[in-house]
Amino acid sequence: MISTSSITAGKPFHENDGQLVLAHVLFAFAALLLGGIAGLLQAMVRGGTITLPHGIGYYQLLTAHGVLMALIFTTYFIIGFLYGGVAKTTGRLLPTTLALGWTGFLLMSMGTAVGTVFILLNKATVLYTFYAPMKASPYFYVALALVVVGSWLSGYGIFYQYNYWRKTHPGERSPLFSFMSVVTMLLWQVATLGVAAEVLIQLIPWSFGWVDTINVLLSRTLFWYFGHPLVYFWLLPAYICWYVVIPKVIGGRIYSDALARLSFLLLFVFSIPVGFHHQLMEPGISQFWKFLQVALTLMVVVPSLMTAFSLFATFELAGRAKGVRGVFGWLKVLPWNDVRFFAPFMGMLIFIPAGAGGVINASYQLDEVVHNTLWITGHFHLTVATSVALTFFGIAYWLIPAVTNRRLTPRLNKLGLWQTWIWVIGMFFMSGSMHTVGLLGAPRRTAYTTYGDNAQASGWIPYEVVMAIGGMILFVGVLLMIYNIYALLQAPAGYEEFPIGEELDGAEPTPKLFERWGVWLGISVVLIFVAYTIPVVEMIQTGVGSPGYKTW
Repeated sequence: MISTSSITAGKPFHENDGQLVLAHVLFAFAALLLGGIAGLLQAMVRGGTITLPHGIGYYQLLTAHGVLMALIFTTYFIIGFLYGGVAKTTGRLLPTTLALGWTGFLLMSMGTAVGTVFILLNKATVLYTFYAPMKASPYFYVALALVVVGSWLSGYGIFYQYNYWRKTHPGERSPLFSFMSVVTMLLWQVATLGVAAEVLIQLIPWSFGWVDTINVLLSRTLFWYFGHPLVYFWLLPAYICWYVVIPKVIGGRIYSDALARLSFLLLFVFSIPVGFHHQLMEPGISQFWKFLQVALTLMVVVPSLMTAFSLFATFELAGRAKGVRGVFGWLKVLPWNDVRFFAPFMGMLIFIPAGAGGVINASYQLDEVVHNTLWITGHFHLTVATSVALTFFGIAYWLIPAVTNRRLTPRLNKLGLWQTWIWVIGMFFMSGSMHTVGLLGAPRRTAYTTYGDNAQASGWIPYEVVMAIGGMILFVGVLLMIYNIYALLQAPAGYEEFPIGEELDGAEPTPKLFERWGVWLGISVVLIFVAYTIPVVEMIQTGVGSPGYKTW
């Protein structure tokens, strides 16, 4: 079966479309560099290897690292990548789509600039979770609101382009990449309603002094309503690469269009009403509602396993089509020397222990052991900083040449392979030591301390030194990635493929129900109301207000 996306997949990128994509991608990697500098200093301080000069605080660096890398780098790259794929699979971006995309980019950039300035001025040292009752400058919260609103406009641009394609192609199945892009941005639109409500209704009035206190439990609940779907906002674009791009790169076919769409819809439905599993140790939330959301959390294992099955079926079928036999014979013919495959594949591989760690974190009794320890930080770095980041790096090596009409040269491909290995090795040391010392009780979100030469805390020091070594190796990976981005922009002119896979012949047809958006949005809304309505009403009625505190 020939996918409709193949109609435009072989054409050079239009300049206007490429400029929008490139602006987002370059902004993302600028944020990666700044966030990487903050992360390096943070890791060295936590490892006890350096002392920061007066005027620069550990928690200030922690905030900058979290905001720039976890929120800004990911959001910009995702939007750029999605716009690129939508343009390639539905045709040139429409004027309205471009206008929404650029307006969103400008608003997000204004918000990022203002927010970063206030972090650097040490007026917003509240970490990327911006937990109340720590109070930042009101202009930091205004900046966050601009970032959210800008991202909404970018999402509307993708929705507009997709809707136009469907109107002009009645009865046709939409391109898989575009369908997945819509699911990703729809998840973002619904999830950010929580953080938007927190920022606009609670944090901004409180930080300006218009109200004296803030309902802390409600504030944290609204954040985690957004905070866990944020993880899937990071992961879904990586899944798009794994499902749609990688089959083309390895010379295979997409195993099943229907299975891919269903996995995305299930992730959309089950990834939002699950925030309480981040609040299992919080008082004020009844055990029943925590149990319900833990059960919903574990439901996301199903589409994740569907994804693993589909991917490895694609690998095996591609190998058998090339004549290899045996249970693992297909491993021999995968393009290990192609960074477009190798970097995302390492992300896939590392997602196996990362996903297992997520099941531990969401299990009540096990979470009691690891909650607020460095285990959680190690898990976070395996998911977003390894599985997601490596996939994004792998995408960048072909996306930037594709939108600038340049070529990925053999030299740049080799540098990309080196950068991938550096990242994997650095993360092995850093995340591995975080997981281990977390099990020994070392807390997260704290600067270096011996706790008065306490014997138990002294036992953590060797692991924290290894964390610092891993952070240094990772920073080398950041610098090499930034150099590679620059080199890609200077690469020889030519044509680089925007790889869009085609479905396997004889695959099961895709049900039309999968594109009835009202059904899936309705199911999501029902689950959200069931999971949150009663607990939130109770928080509003019984929540305790707190004044703001500045602890830095």
